[in-house]
Amino acid sequence: MALALGNRAAFKAPVAPQRVQRRVVAPRAAAAAAEVPDMNKRNIMNLLLLGGISLPVAGLGGPYLLFFVPKGAGGGTGGQAAKDALGNDVKTNAWLATHQKGDRSLTQGLKGDPTYLIVTQDGGIESYGLNAVCTHLGCVVPWVGAENKFKCPCHGSQYDSTGKKIRGPAPLSLALAHTTIAEDDTVLFSTWSETDFRTGEKPWWN
Repeated sequence: MALALGNRAAFKAPVAPQRVQRRVVAPRAAAAAAEVPDMNKRNIMNLLLLGGISLPVAGLGGPYLLFFVPKGAGGGTGGQAAKDALGNDVKTNAWLATHQKGDRSLTQGLKGDPTYLIVTQDGGIESYGLNAVCTHLGCVVPWVGAENKFKCPCHGSQYDSTGKKIRGPAPLSLALAHTTIAEDDTVLFSTWSETDFRTGEKPWWN
Protein backbone atom coordinates (compact mmCIF):
# COMPACT_ATOMS: atom_id res chain seq x y z
CA MET A 1 0.00 0.00 0.00
CA ALA A 2 2.87 2.32 0.73
CA LEU A 3 4.14 1.66 -2.75
CA ALA A 4 0.81 2.66 -4.19
CA LEU A 5 0.74 5.86 -2.19
CA GLY A 6 4.29 6.66 -3.32
CA ASN A 7 3.38 6.20 -6.91
CA ARG A 8 0.29 8.26 -6.46
CA ALA A 9 2.28 11.09 -4.88
CA ALA A 10 4.80 11.01 -7.65
CA PHE A 11 2.11 11.29 -10.24
CA LYS A 12 0.93 14.80 -10.93
CA ALA A 13 -1.85 15.66 -13.18
CA PRO A 14 -0.69 17.53 -16.26
CA VAL A 15 -1.25 21.26 -16.14
CA ALA A 16 -3.12 22.65 -19.06
CA PRO A 17 -1.06 25.28 -20.95
CA GLN A 18 -2.23 28.82 -20.59
CA ARG A 19 -3.48 30.45 -23.72
CA VAL A 20 -1.71 33.71 -24.57
CA GLN A 21 -4.02 36.22 -26.00
CA ARG A 22 -2.56 38.10 -28.95
CA ARG A 23 -3.66 41.59 -29.81
CA VAL A 24 -4.24 42.02 -33.48
CA VAL A 25 -2.99 45.42 -34.64
CA ALA A 26 -4.99 46.79 -37.48
CA PRO A 27 -2.86 47.75 -40.50
CA ARG A 28 -2.22 51.45 -40.90
CA ALA A 29 -1.44 51.26 -44.57
CA ALA A 30 -4.40 53.40 -45.47
CA ALA A 31 -3.47 56.05 -42.93
CA ALA A 32 0.19 56.00 -44.05
CA ALA A 33 -0.81 56.30 -47.67
CA ALA A 34 -2.90 59.31 -46.82
CA GLU A 35 0.17 61.01 -45.30
CA VAL A 36 2.36 60.59 -48.46
CA PRO A 37 1.92 63.54 -50.89
CA ASP A 38 1.03 62.75 -54.47
CA MET A 39 3.48 63.20 -57.35
CA ASN A 40 2.36 66.74 -58.25
CA LYS A 41 2.84 67.95 -54.70
CA ARG A 42 6.26 66.30 -54.51
CA ASN A 43 7.35 67.97 -57.76
CA ILE A 44 6.22 71.34 -56.48
CA MET A 45 8.07 70.81 -53.21
CA ASN A 46 11.25 69.81 -55.10
CA LEU A 47 11.04 72.92 -57.29
CA LEU A 48 10.56 75.16 -54.26
CA LEU A 49 13.55 73.54 -52.56
CA LEU A 50 15.72 73.87 -55.66
CA GLY A 51 14.75 77.51 -56.09
CA GLY A 52 15.46 78.24 -52.46
CA ILE A 53 18.95 76.77 -52.78
CA SER A 54 19.78 78.26 -56.19
CA LEU A 55 19.16 81.89 -55.26
CA PRO A 56 21.72 82.06 -52.43
CA VAL A 57 24.26 80.04 -54.42
CA ALA A 58 23.90 82.33 -57.43
CA GLY A 59 24.14 85.41 -55.24
CA LEU A 60 27.35 84.19 -53.64
CA GLY A 61 28.93 82.42 -56.62
CA GLY A 62 28.23 85.07 -59.28
CA PRO A 63 30.62 87.73 -57.96
CA TYR A 64 33.21 85.03 -57.25
CA LEU A 65 33.17 83.85 -60.89
CA LEU A 66 33.21 87.40 -62.25
CA PHE A 67 36.43 87.97 -60.32
CA PHE A 68 38.21 85.66 -62.78
CA VAL A 69 36.83 87.30 -65.92
CA PRO A 70 39.35 89.76 -67.37
CA LYS A 71 38.08 93.29 -67.49
CA GLY A 72 37.90 95.05 -70.83
CA ALA A 73 38.41 98.73 -71.38
CA GLY A 74 36.12 101.33 -72.88
CA GLY A 75 35.75 102.59 -76.40
CA GLY A 76 33.12 100.00 -77.29
CA THR A 77 35.70 97.89 -79.16
CA GLY A 78 35.38 94.85 -76.94
CA GLY A 79 39.15 94.83 -76.49
CA GLN A 80 41.03 93.97 -73.35
CA ALA A 81 43.37 96.48 -71.78
CA ALA A 82 47.06 95.67 -71.90
CA LYS A 83 48.58 95.57 -68.41
CA ASP A 84 52.09 96.49 -67.36
CA ALA A 85 54.23 94.62 -64.82
CA LEU A 86 52.38 96.31 -61.95
CA GLY A 87 48.96 95.38 -63.30
CA ASN A 88 48.10 98.89 -64.46
CA ASP A 89 46.50 99.68 -67.81
CA VAL A 90 49.10 100.58 -70.43
CA LYS A 91 48.65 104.19 -71.61
CA THR A 92 50.04 104.94 -75.06
CA ASN A 93 51.79 108.25 -74.36
CA ALA A 94 53.32 107.08 -71.10
CA TRP A 95 54.51 103.84 -72.72
CA LEU A 96 56.11 105.58 -75.70
CA ALA A 97 57.86 108.01 -73.37
CA THR A 98 59.79 105.15 -71.78
CA HIS A 99 60.15 102.68 -74.68
CA GLN A 100 62.30 103.41 -77.72
CA LYS A 101 61.63 102.68 -81.39
CA GLY A 102 61.80 99.00 -82.20
CA ASP A 103 61.18 98.04 -78.57
CA ARG A 104 59.41 94.79 -77.79
CA SER A 105 58.37 94.56 -74.15
CA LEU A 106 56.08 92.15 -72.38
CA THR A 107 52.61 93.09 -71.19
CA GLN A 108 49.66 91.08 -70.00
CA GLY A 109 47.42 90.32 -72.96
CA LEU A 110 44.41 88.22 -73.86
CA LYS A 111 43.54 85.50 -71.33
CA GLY A 112 46.36 86.82 -69.17
CA ASP A 113 49.04 85.53 -71.57
CA PRO A 114 52.36 87.39 -71.79
CA THR A 115 52.16 89.49 -74.96
CA TYR A 116 54.76 91.65 -76.64
CA LEU A 117 53.75 95.26 -77.26
CA ILE A 118 55.80 96.54 -80.20
CA VAL A 119 56.97 100.11 -80.81
CA THR A 120 57.34 100.83 -84.53
CA GLN A 121 60.25 102.60 -86.19
CA ASP A 122 57.96 105.62 -86.52
CA GLY A 123 57.59 105.79 -82.76
CA GLY A 124 54.02 104.47 -82.53
CA ILE A 125 52.31 101.34 -81.26
CA GLU A 126 52.32 98.48 -83.77
CA SER A 127 48.89 97.31 -84.98
CA TYR A 128 49.50 93.82 -83.61
CA GLY A 129 50.91 92.23 -80.48
CA LEU A 130 52.72 88.91 -80.21
CA ASN A 131 51.82 86.18 -77.75
CA ALA A 132 55.11 85.27 -76.09
CA VAL A 133 54.22 81.62 -75.39
CA CYS A 134 56.37 79.26 -77.46
CA THR A 135 54.28 76.97 -79.66
CA HIS A 136 56.51 74.02 -78.79
CA LEU A 137 56.09 73.41 -75.06
CA GLY A 138 54.83 76.73 -73.72
CA CYS A 139 57.98 78.51 -72.56
CA VAL A 140 57.99 82.32 -72.62
CA VAL A 141 60.17 83.36 -75.55
CA PRO A 142 62.47 86.36 -74.92
CA TRP A 143 63.30 89.01 -77.52
CA VAL A 144 67.00 89.12 -78.45
CA GLY A 145 67.50 92.63 -79.83
CA ALA A 146 71.11 92.03 -80.86
CA GLU A 147 69.97 89.26 -83.23
CA ASN A 148 66.62 90.87 -84.13
CA LYS A 149 64.63 87.73 -83.32
CA PHE A 150 62.92 85.78 -80.57
CA LYS A 151 64.83 82.77 -79.21
CA CYS A 152 63.32 80.18 -76.91
CA PRO A 153 65.76 79.21 -74.14
CA CYS A 154 64.07 75.84 -73.55
CA HIS A 155 64.63 73.94 -76.81
CA GLY A 156 66.07 76.47 -79.25
CA SER A 157 63.03 77.46 -81.30
CA GLN A 158 63.42 80.80 -83.10
CA TYR A 159 61.02 83.40 -84.51
CA ASP A 160 61.69 86.50 -86.58
CA SER A 161 60.77 90.04 -85.52
CA THR A 162 57.12 89.47 -86.51
CA GLY A 163 56.89 86.22 -84.55
CA LYS A 164 57.05 83.96 -87.60
CA LYS A 165 58.72 80.64 -86.92
CA ILE A 166 62.13 80.33 -88.58
CA ARG A 167 63.52 77.38 -86.63
CA GLY A 168 62.01 74.40 -84.78
CA PRO A 169 61.19 72.34 -82.91
CA ALA A 170 58.27 74.77 -82.53
CA PRO A 171 55.65 73.79 -85.13
CA LEU A 172 53.92 77.16 -85.49
CA SER A 173 54.48 80.90 -85.41
CA LEU A 174 53.64 83.00 -82.36
CA ALA A 175 49.98 83.94 -82.04
CA LEU A 176 48.87 87.43 -83.08
CA ALA A 177 46.52 89.88 -81.35
CA HIS A 178 45.09 93.13 -82.70
CA THR A 179 46.30 96.30 -81.00
CA THR A 180 44.16 99.44 -80.85
CA ILE A 181 44.14 102.66 -78.84
CA ALA A 182 41.02 103.55 -76.85
CA GLU A 183 39.69 107.09 -76.43
CA ASP A 184 41.26 107.31 -72.98
CA ASP A 185 44.71 106.44 -74.44
CA THR A 186 44.61 102.84 -73.16
CA VAL A 187 46.22 100.16 -75.32
CA LEU A 188 43.76 97.38 -76.12
CA PHE A 189 44.30 93.83 -77.33
CA SER A 190 41.62 91.94 -79.24
CA THR A 191 41.41 88.57 -80.98
CA TRP A 192 43.06 88.24 -84.38
CA SER A 193 40.68 86.16 -86.50
CA GLU A 194 41.81 87.18 -89.99
CA THR A 195 44.42 85.50 -92.17
CA ASP A 196 47.91 85.40 -90.67
CA PHE A 197 49.76 88.01 -92.76
CA ARG A 198 53.07 86.22 -92.13
CA THR A 199 52.04 82.85 -93.55
CA GLY A 200 48.90 83.57 -95.59
CA GLU A 201 47.08 80.89 -93.61
CA LYS A 202 44.15 80.85 -91.23
CA PRO A 203 45.13 81.65 -87.62
CA TRP A 204 45.83 78.42 -85.78
CA TRP A 205 45.05 79.98 -82.35
CA ASN A 206 41.31 80.44 -83.03
